[in-house]
Amino acid sequence: MAAHRTPTATSTRARPAPLLPVLVAVFTLTASLVLTGCSDGESPSTVTSKAASAAESLENRATAAASSLAAQATGAIASATAEIGHKLDGIKGGQDAKKDVKLGPPSKDSDGRAKAEVTVTNPDDAKKSFAVQVNFTNTGGNTLDSVLVTVPDVPAGGTSTATARSSHGLSGEVKAQLGRAVRY
Repeated sequence: MAAHRTPTATSTRARPAPLLPVLVAVFTLTASLVLTGCSDGESPSTVTSKAASAAESLENRATAAASSLAAQATGAIASATAEIGHKLDGIKGGQDAKKDVKLGPPSKDSDGRAKAEVTVTNPDDAKKSFAVQVNFTNTGGNTLDSVLVTVPDVPAGGTSTATARSSHGLSGEVKAQLGRAVRY
């Protein structure tokens, strides 16, 4: 039986729209309108109204950009999770092994990538391999990344470990949650 042994990590994260450039643009536009607007014969209230309108337009564009990024990230994570599920479903003769898997507490490496130790126990009387889905989430329970890690050739009645590592740096507090696990 061919074993699935290639670790796979696929995901994307949402990045907030950069607000500093928007604020600088609003400040620059406001200052420009205040300094030059009155010289064209416009009253200060007209200049202020134009600046407020421009600021609102920039804010609306920033909000739309942030919403678009969040939607793209959600779609990418769903796609990665589906791909992992497809790989797990494709393991011939695989058995649910969720009860045989323990995750250690997550930490971050120097690149900001989350990692968690995966410990598997083989209750079978023959050598087996494991494929384990680990979901890295934020404190609100939102999935930031999903990875598939394999633990090959675990001896009968034995225990082995591997490390699940996010595919990119994750910000904030991160939790590791067990998704699916297959023994084969």
